[in-house]
Amino acid sequence: MNRNEWIHQAHRLEASGQAFALVSVLRAQVPTSAKAGDKAVVTADGKIHGWIGGGCAQPAVIKTVRLALQDGQPRTIRITPSDESQERSLGDVLEFGMSCHSGGTLELFVDPVLQAPELVVIGDSPVARSLVSLAPRLGLRVVVIANSAQAHDFPDASVVLSQDDSSSVRAQVAAGSLVVVATQGRRDMQGLQAALALQPKQLWFIASARKASVLCEQLLASGQAADQVGQIISPAGESIGAQTPEEIALSVLASVVACRRMSAPLLAATAVSSLSELSTQGHQSTQATVTTGQTGGCCASSKTTAEAAMTTSIVEALDLATDVASSTAPLAATYPALDTPRSTSGGGSGGQSSCCGS
Repeated sequence: MNRNEWIHQAHRLEASGQAFALVSVLRAQVPTSAKAGDKAVVTADGKIHGWIGGGCAQPAVIKTVRLALQDGQPRTIRITPSDESQERSLGDVLEFGMSCHSGGTLELFVDPVLQAPELVVIGDSPVARSLVSLAPRLGLRVVVIANSAQAHDFPDASVVLSQDDSSSVRAQVAAGSLVVVATQGRRDMQGLQAALALQPKQLWFIASARKASVLCEQLLASGQAADQVGQIISPAGESIGAQTPEEIALSVLASVVACRRMSAPLLAATAVSSLSELSTQGHQSTQATVTTGQTGGCCASSKTTAEAAMTTSIVEALDLATDVASSTAPLAATYPALDTPRSTSGGGSGGQSSCCGS
C-alpha cells in the first residue's frame, strides 16, 4: 500500500469540492501497524486513503471524522486496548476502548477540511462586481447570477449563470446558500424572486430602505410567502460609513462573515419587517419611533428613529441613478426633488451609506 496516497486524494477531493478529514498518527505504542507520522484522508462515507492502522482503529476514526465534518472542529482521539468497547472524554482527548488482539495504543489527530462556503451574488452592478472580487479572499466560493452575464466579466467567480429566472436558478444552484442581491435597479424583482427560490440561509438586498419596502410589498402582492419575504435584510451591511462600491461590498461581506461565525452580528443589520408594518405603513416605516427587524437565524437587530433616518444616502443614490439611466423619462420629471437637500437622510459627505443600516 502506498502510504502517501493521501496527498493525491486530498488534492482530488479539494478540487471537486468534497469535504474530508486529514487524519495523522501522533503517537503509536507497539504493537501497532501504524507509525507516528502516518496519514490518511478519510471521507464521511468511511473511505480511507492512506494508512493509519488496521481494522481496530478504523471504526473509531470514521465515527470521529463524521462528527468533525458536521461541526468543523478538529479532534484528538486515543485508541487503547480494553475488554469492553467504550468511549470517554479525557480533557481535550476522546478515548476509545477497543478489544483488539494487537494490544497497541494509537493517538491520532482528526483535522476536517470543509468545502468553501458558497456566496451567491445576484446582479451585475458595480457593487456586485466588487463583492465577487473580494469574497474569494475570505474563503468564499462565489456563484454569480445575472441576466446575460459573461464569465470573463467575473474572473474570480467559480460559476457564472446568465439566466436569473427562478426555475433555472433552482435547477443549477443548491438551496441554503448565503445570498446577496446586488441588482441596483436592473431586474430587482427578478433578482429577489431568484434569491427566494434558493431558500437561502440568509438573504441581503443592497438597496435603500424605501426601495426595499416597496419591492417587498410587490413580492407579497405577487403571492410570495410572507415568512420568506420577511427574511430579506435591507439595507444590507455593517455600519462602517461605506460610500464607494468597494466599501459597500466590504460592509456587506462583514455581515456575511458575522453570519457565518457568530450567533449574532457584531454590528446592527436591518431586516425589512415586520410584514404587517410593510403592508400598512409602506414608506412611513422609517419614521416609527423604534423599528425592530427580526431576520431569523444569526441576524436579529433593532434600530432607533435616528438610525432609521440615516438609511438613504449612497445606496439610494445608486438606485436612483440606475433607475434614471434605464428610463426614457426626463430626470426632472422622474425625480423632481433630486437637487433638494435631505435634512434627515444622512446624505452628503458626513452621512452613512444606506446599506449600512444606520
